Amino acid sequence: MYKRINGKENTEISKKKIGFVNINEATPEIYEKLGFKCGLEVHQQLLTKSKLFCRCPAGKYQKGDDFEAEVIRHMRPTLSELGEYDGTALMEFKTRKNITYRLKNENACTYEIDDTPPFPLNREALGISIEIALLLKTSIVGELHITRKQYLDGSIPTGFQRTAIVGIEGEIPISNKKIRIIQLSIEEDSCREISDIGHERIYSTDRLGIPLIETVTYPDMKTPAEAAEAGQYIRFLTRSTGKVRTGIGAAREDVNVSIRGGTRIEIKGVSRIKWIPSLTHVEAFRQKALLEIKKILKERKKNGPEWDIRTTPVDNTILVKAGLPIKNGYKASGIRLPGFRTILSFFTQPGKTFSDELSERIKVIACIDKPNLVHDEDPSLNDYDGVFKEIYTKTGGEDKDAFLIVFGPAGDIAMAEETIQERCRLAFSGVPNETRKAVNREGKTIFERVLPGPDRMYPDTDSAPIAINDNYIKELGNDLPSDVHDREKIMKTWKIPEDTFPYIHVRNIFPVIKKISEELSYSPSFVGTMVGHRIKNIDGKNAISSGFDYLRLFDIFEYCEKKGLDNELVKLMVPVLLMHPNIDPESILSTIKFKKRDKKDIISNIHLLDKQFNTISKKNDNSAKKRWIMGQLRPIAVGNISLRELSDIINGGGNG
Repeated sequence: MYKRINGKENTEISKKKIGFVNINEATPEIYEKLGFKCGLEVHQQLLTKSKLFCRCPAGKYQKGDDFEAEVIRHMRPTLSELGEYDGTALMEFKTRKNITYRLKNENACTYEIDDTPPFPLNREALGISIEIALLLKTSIVGELHITRKQYLDGSIPTGFQRTAIVGIEGEIPISNKKIRIIQLSIEEDSCREISDIGHERIYSTDRLGIPLIETVTYPDMKTPAEAAEAGQYIRFLTRSTGKVRTGIGAAREDVNVSIRGGTRIEIKGVSRIKWIPSLTHVEAFRQKALLEIKKILKERKKNGPEWDIRTTPVDNTILVKAGLPIKNGYKASGIRLPGFRTILSFFTQPGKTFSDELSERIKVIACIDKPNLVHDEDPSLNDYDGVFKEIYTKTGGEDKDAFLIVFGPAGDIAMAEETIQERCRLAFSGVPNETRKAVNREGKTIFERVLPGPDRMYPDTDSAPIAINDNYIKELGNDLPSDVHDREKIMKTWKIPEDTFPYIHVRNIFPVIKKISEELSYSPSFVGTMVGHRIKNIDGKNAISSGFDYLRLFDIFEYCEKKGLDNELVKLMVPVLLMHPNIDPESILSTIKFKKRDKKDIISNIHLLDKQFNTISKKNDNSAKKRWIMGQLRPIAVGNISLRELSDIINGGGNG
């Protein structure tokens, strides 16, 4: 006899069953028990004048409807050299997407739409990639072989990405260990997605073809914190060259996570490194939940490969009365999932259950936007008992079965049913191979596509191998920036606060601090602290342009030293410079209304102010008097006399 269960209660029970804890409660022992492993694929655009395989300018982006032509394509998979199809390509083919590309003449050409063979590889980009490969301590290949990597999601109009390995087997240090590097590759960036609704996906080609490097690590990170630290180190390392692009979308991380008994799950396109800890933490427990679901299904002795759903049509009018968003042309299908009772409401992520695993795949593969299903363990449903009883009866339901209703455009329901069956069959094996998309900083992810396999790679017959001789490598290695780890050691000896290091690394300001401290009389501690605290604070309130040349700071310090102006004036000048990068020092002084005054004239005011205080204050408070005098003199003292020296004089310790 059919009876609904309390899905909310079951979700909480299953959450406790897998031992889920929030990330701030997790310990290294918890991750060790899970068998947590993580590796990174760090993508970074290179700062070149032109794209990788054509001579279109790189970095010219379109806004809104700023395009001059559209090209529409339909992707289909091709056989690999071994006569096999890649799983991702087959999945994308099922979606029946119309892919529209928006082009603009100034940043795209016939190469982008596969009407022209590739130009010779951009040598400027190759040189930068070799420099970074050397910083990663990899061995540079003797000959560069360009291959094709299939992309059937439409993000590249050719259906494949040209890529080549530059260096192999390197390492980077983090606080407690070294992380091994598998390889560094150079490749062309993909299109920028504008929208993806139903069967229509739109891309802009402005980002397409920009030179990109991909740094791939071994799965050496055993905690989420280590993963984030490794990501930051690679970010700082690439920034140290001054030859990579910065800003939104210029760098992205793909994070690979697995636990004992699970499989490698790739979280794609993580644009914020600070998201990595929560994303990897939640994914580890999602895999733990899927392994527990596998265990439950196996105990119920249902055979995965032979497992089948049972379906029956559902009257739309009944669903409309119950409040479902059924539109004209929609069809609804009632589905019985044999042996899946309690599984649909089983906890997988905070705010998500196994039913979301089905719904997300339906959205991606069948192209039915959410909401696209309801199930009988959903605690928010009130008026569906009659509908589910009918599905139970018509499909021959049993006590351990679960029931759901999938709805959407009539032409997509068959694919939705196929998708549900496929995903439920995979549940018998545990964690399916897939890539997922990061949603928020709390660690939530959604299904993106089936994880690609080796069958997607094959040689590029349009591109000849490129020899990389030892002299060229040696020449590039002669002018490398210092190691990030070494820079931090130096900054510690300079007594620069460690909380400033990330900002200094990200903006690559270390060379500027070094130049100022070596060529001028300013202490590196003063310069580094001003950069990492004051400038960072200004940047947080009024974002500094990503193209700002921090060498302009040297100009300000040099000017003040030559004019004999005190350090404190620099603090007033820098904010003006940051907002107006092309302004000259004299104009900055006019802007802040600075006047050059003789040191003796300033000191001579102390005696007059002392008398003035005695006439306006009835209290005989010497400390208050000194503070008041300092406050009165500060505006004219800044830049003309050290404030510390002035304070000493006011307090009677100076020679004034």
